[in-house]
Amino acid sequence: MALRRCCRFAGSVPRLLWSWSSSVPPRTYSAVGRCALSSFVNTYQGYKSTELQLRRFSSQQQPPSTEVTYDQLKKLLSEQKTVVIDVREPWELREYGFIPGSINVPLGQMNTALQLDPEEFREKYDGEMPLQTDNIVFICLAGVRSKTAVNTATSLGYKDVQHYPGGWYEWAEYEQDK
Repeated sequence: MALRRCCRFAGSVPRLLWSWSSSVPPRTYSAVGRCALSSFVNTYQGYKSTELQLRRFSSQQQPPSTEVTYDQLKKLLSEQKTVVIDVREPWELREYGFIPGSINVPLGQMNTALQLDPEEFREKYDGEMPLQTDNIVFICLAGVRSKTAVNTATSLGYKDVQHYPGGWYEWAEYEQDK
């Protein structure tokens, strides 16, 4: 923590040294202060290069995609290989419509819903509670709340979670064209 605080100012240290060393005669500051400061700058530069190397190493591994397309979602639904959870409010489903086979769990209830007993989940949401290993696709109206639901489910230990970024709007548009 202290290193982070110090490193925040290290970017300005060379500028301070430059302006300070050019305006102050060399005899007015001690050699001990110079050594401590140069040691700090060297440590900071080593920290930054290590951080850069770690970023470079970790960026080579691509995380699995958390988004599904309309065609992928249709295929998953037809094969019954996924649980689709619609995170909109019930009035939105009544007003706009819903994807057949989806379970409605409003986003505000997501955290507690995914921690319920399977019986309680079935009674409250009229669907089977997904297991932590199930493929789950979240959907909302336009793809914003569903992304939040992905983060919530991931934090609760669910492994294979995705969202449909097009949301209900895109789904309805594709379905109307067919």
